[in-house]
Amino acid sequence: MICILYFSGTGITRALAEAVATGASGARLIDVEQVSGADWAALDGAEAIIFGAPTYMGSTAARFDLFLEDAASRWDTGAWVDKVAAGFTVAVHPSGDKMNALVRLAIFAAQMGMVWVGQCEIGAPVKPERVGINRDGAWLGLMATEPVSEGDRETARMFGARVAGAARRWNAG
Repeated sequence: MICILYFSGTGITRALAEAVATGASGARLIDVEQVSGADWAALDGAEAIIFGAPTYMGSTAARFDLFLEDAASRWDTGAWVDKVAAGFTVAVHPSGDKMNALVRLAIFAAQMGMVWVGQCEIGAPVKPERVGINRDGAWLGLMATEPVSEGDRETARMFGARVAGAARRWNAG
């Protein structure tokens, strides 16, 4: 099972999470503001966790960070060691310092002993026929710019499929 853990202040990050879930073949969506005991059990049992948060003022949203602080309770027990991890973010500006948000997520995953999967889709101008795919040119994770385009949504679906494939390979055998 794949869990997509997200915070969405305006609904845009949730829409991106839904596109990632489609690509990951129906991953479980978990809103960090409504985490239940069943959600914690799902996260602890998941093969992969995909983190999603908007970029606010150069990092992940504070409400998402509060969840990460709670999740750190799994650190000393190694509960999330060797789970596949990935992340995505969205901001109003094409740069918007989104890379800092992805670095924040990747460092959290590394500290938890997780295995990070980046984004690999190449779009235009390198591949002119793929207009809108990975339009922000991100590799550490998925980035999107508001308003989220159909190309961003398609990149999100591809990203979800990539993470699901990595989780299957990592957890095989």
